[in-house]
Amino acid sequence: MRILAIDPGEKHIGIAISDPTGTIATPLTVLQHISRPLDASAIADLANQYETGMIVIGKSMDEEGRPTPQSRRADRLAEALQQQCILPVTMWDESFSTQEARQARIEMGTRRKKRHGHLDEMAATVILQSYLDANSNL
Repeated sequence: MRILAIDPGEKHIGIAISDPTGTIATPLTVLQHISRPLDASAIADLANQYETGMIVIGKSMDEEGRPTPQSRRADRLAEALQQQCILPVTMWDESFSTQEARQARIEMGTRRKKRHGHLDEMAATVILQSYLDANSNL
């Protein structure tokens, strides 16, 4: 089953997708944030297009495991998505996913000028791979 992952941001929404076996996460695209209903509709369209079985949304937590103010954005997007599609929507801790994505770009040899580009789809990939790894025995 393919899984779609979302890294919700103020301006951009990173999207990643798993392979059909649910083993490997790959960056898919970055959506420009417009409004919650339109964002949810675009995400639901992608989920339908790629025949995904569920959606994972990154939710930021602080060092003590409590939701951060930014996590409200993820909660509201999840609510909007549940109104747009019938797929299960799961929240997943995204803490430090952007930093991990930035480090991955460095390790891949991405030049400094290009590193400042969208990290959103890479952060979504980090979130999804974390989810896949944690649930690989299920």
